[in-house]
Amino acid sequence: MINFDEAVIRENYQFIYAQRDRIEAIADQICADEFDLLFFTSSGGSMAMMQPFQHYINHYSPIPTDAMLSADLVLTGCNRITSHSIAFLTSKSGDTPDTLKAAQYLKERGVRLVSVIGIPDSPLEAISDYSFIYKDGRPQELVFYLLIGKILEIKGYFPDYKSFADELGSLGSALAQVRIQADEACISYAKKYCREPYNIWIGSGDLWPTAYSYSMCVLEESQWIRTKSVSSPEFFHGTLELLEDDVCVTLLLTEGVTRPLDEKVKAFAQKHTNKLTCFDCRDYALPGISDRYRPLLSPMIMAAVLQRISKNIEVITDHSLDIRRYYRKGEYS
Repeated sequence: MINFDEAVIRENYQFIYAQRDRIEAIADQICADEFDLLFFTSSGGSMAMMQPFQHYINHYSPIPTDAMLSADLVLTGCNRITSHSIAFLTSKSGDTPDTLKAAQYLKERGVRLVSVIGIPDSPLEAISDYSFIYKDGRPQELVFYLLIGKILEIKGYFPDYKSFADELGSLGSALAQVRIQADEACISYAKKYCREPYNIWIGSGDLWPTAYSYSMCVLEESQWIRTKSVSSPEFFHGTLELLEDDVCVTLLLTEGVTRPLDEKVKAFAQKHTNKLTCFDCRDYALPGISDRYRPLLSPMIMAAVLQRISKNIEVITDHSLDIRRYYRKGEYS
């Protein structure tokens, strides 16, 4: 397999999981005082990575949540935010300008800031009340499964959290195996569709942010492939009219509560295009994970699958995932 090292994948996963106690301690500190809102804000793919956790909170609890892109927040504000609110931010670099401006905006209003950052000693870490530095740890979502899961347990909405978190200890190995299971199909996909003039990517619920961020941050930003992302329910309110025999459609099927929306798209799309590809979380074994917890893990399962497209497509197209023309190449005007 291209660019695959199972030992490194396990090691990177364990780097985060080994700090479970520290992550849970942050949750304890957050919940030591009352809060009125859990607020998510960041930029680009970092924002998308957090959005499934707002989805889980909304589904499993009545805890108030909100989410805004950092640039929007700074310009428009959010009247729901008070000095009793908690904000979650994430940035690989820790110096994303829009995210830093949002952090300052929130800090000035007395909001407690919880940041998940890729490198130590960044400006975002300096302004945050609590921070977790994941370095080479992957996937970053694991931090939020432990952090948000523990908050929900403390508040009485996730009594099975300890059992769930214990089982997460085996997920690193399982996700390495998911990559192996998915690789052949991902190579085939990359070869078939890497030069399509137009692509539609679809997902729902906890996988809608994955469909959105993969199409934008990998296919568009990193591979310069023209792509539209649309959520499964919204697909039927416009985008369906673009389907023809030769239109490339990629559907991500979650194991979560919105799966019927994905299945509805699949039933329609397979009648109207010859280029439908479905990546279904149910197709991948997760040894050590109980069936009752699988519906919570679709974002990490799908991230492992899609990584195999990324690792292969850059070789097939001879276009490194690290090449940029504009992103962080200068000021935007």
